[in-house]
Amino acid sequence: MKYITTFFAFIILFFSGTVIGQKRDQVAEQAIEKELQSIAPAYVDEFRQATNAMDKGDLILADSIYSIIYEHAPSFDHVVRRLGSIKNELGQQDEGLVLCERAVEMNRSYANLITLVNCIIQQTNASTIDLARADSLLQESKLLPESKNDVSFYLMDAQIGLRLNNMSQFRAATNFLEANFKNEMATHYYAAILAANNGDPQKADKEIRIANKLGLPNEEMNAFLAANADYTPYNPDTGPSSTESAIWNFLDILFVIVIAWISGIVLLYLVGIILSMITLRSIEQQIKNNDLQASSRLRKVYKILITTAGFYYYVSLPIIVVLVLAIGGGLVFGMLSAGIIAFKLVIIIVIVVGGTIIGLLRSLLVRGRLQEPGRLLNEPEAPELFALTRSVAKDLNTRPIDEIRITPETDLAVYETGSWRAKMQDNGKRVLILGVAVLKDFRKDDFKAILAHEYGHFANRDTAGGGVAMRVQRDMTNYYIALYNSGNATWWSIAFLFLKFYHFIFTRISAGATRLQEVLADRIAAETYGAQSFRNGLTFVVRRSIEFSMLANAEIKQAEEQKRGHANFYELSDLPDTEFDLESELQKSLNRKTSEQDTHPSPVDRFRYVEGITTIPKQDTGTVHEFFTNWGELTGEMTLEIDKIIQEQKRMTS
Repeated sequence: MKYITTFFAFIILFFSGTVIGQKRDQVAEQAIEKELQSIAPAYVDEFRQATNAMDKGDLILADSIYSIIYEHAPSFDHVVRRLGSIKNELGQQDEGLVLCERAVEMNRSYANLITLVNCIIQQTNASTIDLARADSLLQESKLLPESKNDVSFYLMDAQIGLRLNNMSQFRAATNFLEANFKNEMATHYYAAILAANNGDPQKADKEIRIANKLGLPNEEMNAFLAANADYTPYNPDTGPSSTESAIWNFLDILFVIVIAWISGIVLLYLVGIILSMITLRSIEQQIKNNDLQASSRLRKVYKILITTAGFYYYVSLPIIVVLVLAIGGGLVFGMLSAGIIAFKLVIIIVIVVGGTIIGLLRSLLVRGRLQEPGRLLNEPEAPELFALTRSVAKDLNTRPIDEIRITPETDLAVYETGSWRAKMQDNGKRVLILGVAVLKDFRKDDFKAILAHEYGHFANRDTAGGGVAMRVQRDMTNYYIALYNSGNATWWSIAFLFLKFYHFIFTRISAGATRLQEVLADRIAAETYGAQSFRNGLTFVVRRSIEFSMLANAEIKQAEEQKRGHANFYELSDLPDTEFDLESELQKSLNRKTSEQDTHPSPVDRFRYVEGITTIPKQDTGTVHEFFTNWGELTGEMTLEIDKIIQEQKRMTS
């Protein structure tokens, strides 16, 4: 019974991650604003507005305003800290942790240290090592005078002690809270946990009820009471009741199933990481030996792994349903056992359980139509472009594309539609996506090399497979939308937490397979049109993506300031005078290291993989935008599309 008590307390504590806030110290706040005045005086009022929004619990508004201030005052550690804390609370844990770490690097102040500690212990996947580091940071903050009267310090001390199973630390922190912060809800909550672990159910019951009066949600109190309810001890003469026996047998079986299920997920994750590492090393070795035979074997292994991970998702769904029903039923049973009749809470439990299960069924039954990007480009609009795509297909001995779809940005990709059977028989519809922003000044011979890369995916049948992966991704997205619409996309939803974690794992596994596909497509492009053309083409795409973003953002900002319409985004040429330099940003993008999460190797690695390929293609001078019969009309149309996107974003944020 004590094990169940500790387990429930851990689960409640782990997913709440709550630090009790105190009334803001206005004197200290004025000092912070004065510091901002010396750095970015134009944003002091916005900083005050963001702080007020944060104090009122409007985290989305605070996040938006703090983000603007951060762009203009990235060295102001107070805004870095607060923005990191808010992003962490909004569920953007990785970004929030990075910002909180950055604030501590700038200034190891008490506020920065304590915020980083809170950010670490709220991490969904916080390990024992992470918690130990959080404890080390907390002890460092203890040396600062602000810790003496800060209840948050002792709450975190107690929480870390409990999470690390350091009962002496937890007991000392809880005793201090009881002696000095008697009016805090968390004080009595921790006191209840301590009493339960000390075998004092009467005090545990008393303390949890006091915590409830001070703000602890009824459902958490009831879960605690249910976990610590007095059960009739086993009597060797009569034995346990049949109901009790059935419940405990069910819980034993469920516990084993859940442990086996979680172990399977962890195993998939580990295999994905190992296979990703093997892929990176294998590519290096194969390129060195100019032998890509092992790549076909790796592709087959990836196919098996992705298919297994996809089916495991569907196997997981019944387990999620059982867990949700068990927890919901357990809460209701716990209330009834404790003699509590809370009709509103029962209704909430029914809504949550029902919404989770109905959302799951809808995600499997609802099949939305594919929303194709951009608009269809008709051949009379660019007859030479269509002729070029057929010429490249002929050079690669593969079937040409059936459609070209144009978008306003710098997209360049291919995909295939049609039934699974049609794709396997190479009868699917082949589609090329072209972003208008990437086409201007794109040399034709370099463009042919990049187009050959995209055709390489068709030639290697990369777009024909992946049916299981696509369906799993779609169903996970549908389930997330269903949970969001029913109000169950929250930190306490088991289904939502499972979706977040499994999506991360599934994406990580798929990344290695995609990275291998990109390398093989690069080789095809370089062997067909030369390594130099491929390097030139990829460099141009990266450069143009950075350049167009800088030009477009500057034009949008200037148009808003001057209260005028937007100029043609595709005719802009004067780069804005900002702290970002195009060439330096380009070099960063080209020379970054490839990480195991990347679906594409970094450009510098892709260039290295095609070294030694000496194909000398025929030179095709000129630029791609010359293919279009009315380039000015097309760019005007795409400018209007960007205008629509901007107006829609304004409407959604207003």
